[in-house]
This record gives sequence, C-alpha cells and structure tokens, in this order.
Amino acid sequence: MNIVLKLVIIFFIFIGCQSNKNKSKLNDFEINSVNLKKDLIIAHRGSTYWTPEETEPAYRWARNIGVDYLELDLQLTKDSILVAFHDNDLKRTTNIKDIFPDRIDETIHDFTLKELRSLDIGSWFNLTNPDRAKESYINQSILTLQDVIMIAEGFRIKRTDEGISVEELIDKAWTGNYLYEIDPQDNGNRPGIYLETKHPKLAVEKLLADELTSLGWNLNTSLKTIQTKDNRVGVANTKARVILQSFSSESIQQLEKYLPNIPKCFLLWKDDMKGELKETYKQVIQFALNNHVQIIGTSIAGEPNNYKELTAIWMTDLIHNSGLQIHAYTFDTNQQLNEYQNRVEAVFTNRADLALSFYKRESKQSTERILTDLGY
Repeated sequence: MNIVLKLVIIFFIFIGCQSNKNKSKLNDFEINSVNLKKDLIIAHRGSTYWTPEETEPAYRWARNIGVDYLELDLQLTKDSILVAFHDNDLKRTTNIKDIFPDRIDETIHDFTLKELRSLDIGSWFNLTNPDRAKESYINQSILTLQDVIMIAEGFRIKRTDEGISVEELIDKAWTGNYLYEIDPQDNGNRPGIYLETKHPKLAVEKLLADELTSLGWNLNTSLKTIQTKDNRVGVANTKARVILQSFSSESIQQLEKYLPNIPKCFLLWKDDMKGELKETYKQVIQFALNNHVQIIGTSIAGEPNNYKELTAIWMTDLIHNSGLQIHAYTFDTNQQLNEYQNRVEAVFTNRADLALSFYKRESKQSTERILTDLGY
C-alpha cells in the first residue's frame, strides 16, 4: 500500500470519528447503549390538570393517550413500601384531617401502606377544580410504585362488581397491596417510567434498585420482555424504560451507586442556585459530568406555573455544548411548547393532550372520551 493511499485512509477514519463525536445534541441520544429519543413527552404526575395527581385515573389516562413516560415522585412508607406521592405530608391532597385528625402534621413516612390506602386522594381535586370534577375521583387511593409499573404494562387494580379494590391476602390478612387484572380498556401503549427521588433518607435508592429488579425493570439485572404493538408507544420494552431524576445531588450519587447505567436527570430549581448564575450553571454541569448524569431538568417561565427561567438560550447552549440533554418542566400551554421547542429534548407536562397534538402525535380520542371509556 503506497504512502498516499495510507494517508487517505487515515484521513477518512479521522473524519468519521469526528463526525460521530459531533452529532447534533438535539438528535437521539445514546447512553451506555440506552437510546433516548428526541421530543419525549413525560406525563407529570400522570396529570394534575385532568385528574387527581398520581392516581390510577391519572396514569391510566396518560398511558392510553400515548405519552412516552409516566412520571412519579417516590416516597417511603413506615413499612418500607415505595409509593407515588409528591408531598412529604398529607394535608394538601388527602382527607387526613377526617381519617387521622390527631396525625395531620405527620409525614407520609409515619404511616403504613394500609393506613395510607385508607385515605381519599381524589376528592380534593373535585373541590379545587369543579369544572373538571368527576364522582369517580372520590376515594381514589395512594398508589405504590408497583401499581404504576403495572399500569404501564397494561394492567389495572382489580375490582369487584361494586368497584371495590380487591385486596391481596396472605393467611387471610391484607398485605396492603391490591391484586391486578388486564385492563379491559388498555389500548396497547407501553410507556416507560420517570422516577423522582427526594433528599436521600432511609436507603430509598437501594430499595428502589431492589424493587425494579424484582419487577424486571432494572437494566443492570434482567429485563423482562414486555409485549408491544406496532404503531403504539413501546418504551417499556426498551433499555430506556426507566429514567431517574432528583433535585438532590446526594440522591443522584446514591442512584448512580445502586442503579448505574440507567439514564439520570439532575433537576434544577432557581432558588437553590446560589451565587452568580452562569458560574453556578457551570458547576451544575460539571457535577453532572462527574457523576454520570446525562440529562439536566430545567424549569421554564410562563403561566400557569410561573416558574423562574432556567431554560434561556445561553443556559441551554451551555448544557448542549457539554453533551447533555435537557428535559424541561412544566409545559402546559401551546405558547410554551412553541417557545422552547428547539431548546429541549423532552417536556414534562400536565397537559399531555396538548403536547401530543403539538408534536403531531394527537390521540384519535379526546381526553373526555378516554376518561369515560376508562370508567371515569
């Protein structure tokens, strides 16, 4: 082989390597063989607009309308069960004052799963949103992580003909769990799950790893096969079936310890970012790179949430130029979707119906029709 030919070959190899290194930051993103798509729609708490947040109606609706991920907050019960619930206490979205009037100031960790299941987490929504109220939202109960994963797989909580949840019994005693059945209204969508942990406490991250392993959703162990259908959401049967997120840097580090290789999102909140903002942003990015974080979760401005701006163009340029993705929160209007569409790879939204329409993935059925078909 002559020297000229050798130089030509070396040149093209070099160009090919550079091309791979410089792929657009806004295209599909591969992390340790986990491929994250662009324009992902993440159902924030299922929905806080159409249904009571983090309830069975919220997640069944989000699954059927066609989101990519069901998002939930993880809390730990007194008996070490992971449940889907946002607040540390139970005042805002439950009837704790009626059921446990002497315990209204206690945290969710002070209650067992069976005690939490006795609370109504749906009626408050009807009082707050009378225009979207439904009688079927009354007496919705707190869900476990397993409940949400089963919904993602096409199941629902099993019910009697009277609509009562069927309890799992061991030696004739209720475990606090419910039984499941194939959802008769399941339409074949199989979304992934997007899990938020709080500040590390009580080994939540280790318990989460164990739970995901037992349910076949831990990339580091053995992933179960989940049947999918053509032209339906199929994230649940991919290596990207789980994304982990936290506002806590300590929790991110614990997640990396117990759940490596799984995509992670470091969430930002403006009030936590002290000092000169640009310098703080650089420190955040360096933390992400040092701790195998692939995604930054930034807040967007505008009504109805009126969060502080953490997705300005100079900010997103810093993130993308570092090779990271942006999954921003919380998109609830078409104006927001339009303004930020070229800055982010994924959107957290309470209005999955609007986001799906914006990304030309509109459901053939209206929200009201889906809820009616689901029995709500």
